[in-house]
Amino acid sequence: MAPHNVSLLAKLINGGVAGLVGVTCVFPIDLAKTRLQNQQGARVYSGLLDCLTQTVKREGYFGMYRGAAVNLTLVTPEKAIKLAANDIFRQHLSRDGQLPLWGEVLAGCGAGTCQVVVTTPMEMLKIQLQDAGRLAIQRPVPVPVPAPAPSLAAEPPPRPSATRITLELLRTRGLAGLYRGAGATLLRDVPFSMIYFPLFANLNALGRGERGCQGNAQERAPFLQSFVAGCAAGSVAAVAVTPLDVIKTRLQTLRKGVGEDSYQGIADCTRRILSREGPSAFLKGAACRALVIAPLFGIAQGVYFLGVGEWVLGLLG
Repeated sequence: MAPHNVSLLAKLINGGVAGLVGVTCVFPIDLAKTRLQNQQGARVYSGLLDCLTQTVKREGYFGMYRGAAVNLTLVTPEKAIKLAANDIFRQHLSRDGQLPLWGEVLAGCGAGTCQVVVTTPMEMLKIQLQDAGRLAIQRPVPVPVPAPAPSLAAEPPPRPSATRITLELLRTRGLAGLYRGAGATLLRDVPFSMIYFPLFANLNALGRGERGCQGNAQERAPFLQSFVAGCAAGSVAAVAVTPLDVIKTRLQTLRKGVGEDSYQGIADCTRRILSREGPSAFLKGAACRALVIAPLFGIAQGVYFLGVGEWVLGLLG
């Protein structure tokens, strides 16, 4: 069990380790979510299982982990910032060991706002890599034409990589290119955190006669209770903000399939999706998102409250 007074460095280590473990477990479902959300018009995939089956068949087992490297690299600071910021805000907003509901919501809002600085470029790069396989299926097959000479034969386009995409965005659009869709990311992550963290705190305190201050109730919770509370709160918050996640994903996708819309901003994206695909399009990938977020935050909270950071600092100290 974690001690009551945990250093900021320990919180950051806990959040980082939690993010790494969680992402490794659920990344294939996250890839399916991105591909399903980006489908417009003709459907390449009929659902989660069909998407994963086609991905393995066409791209191999590791095709399900396209974009995982950038996610694993940046999820450490992202989850560390998110979990540690919420913890710190809760401590500062609590009075006499108690934190009212408005304080819980405000702490979640602050945590969601802080993480966007890392989340936006991470998801910007991850989405391009995840969606590459779907676009490859949609790309029309050219009619074979005899090449005049072997030396003049066209080479296949280079496989996208996080480094190549980053350099191209920096060259053509500057740093702002990596923060495309930052407003939509903020619009998704702030409500998510405002729902998730208060709900998790209260579920995590059930049966122990305590509520409110994260420094007391949450840190004394058993691992299993933290895990279940994280899963439940994560799934509720994930489904609640799925429409905002669809908008964010569409805005951050740079390459479009044949006949697919491009968007000029949040309002334009919302209007076009509603008019062309109907209200149900805003719930695309909702089941996948719940299946990603529930175990991700269950694992994250369980590992976070195991006190890995304190153990590491103890070894170093």
